[in-house]
Amino acid sequence: MAGYKADRVSEDIKREIIAVMRELKDPRVKDKILTVVRVEVSHDLSYAKVYVSALEGIETAKEAVKGLVSATGKIRHEVGSRLRLRKAPELKFIADDSVEHGMELFKKIESISRNSDDTD
Repeated sequence: MAGYKADRVSEDIKREIIAVMRELKDPRVKDKILTVVRVEVSHDLSYAKVYVSALEGIETAKEAVKGLVSATGKIRHEVGSRLRLRKAPELKFIADDSVEHGMELFKKIESISRNSDDTD
């Protein structure tokens, strides 16, 4: 039963972090195309790992994570108040390259598709 609540809360936290990220004025975060890939919440809901990916690549994601770490207090406060949590989880931001990897796969599939169309 606790697993369902953790999953639901992690999706809610993900949604709210995305909304708060749009409001941040830090240039490391503001001008980037960022995606929160997933949020892993501990069973007692006191810790959350937030995986952030950037379309431009892993280096951009690492730079954005530095900006998010400096704004952790504001993000945590906003998430806690918007979700009305008794205790907002401690957030740990981690750079992830899954969006970049997905774009590379998409380009490879697209080029293979074009090559097969040319041979027909």
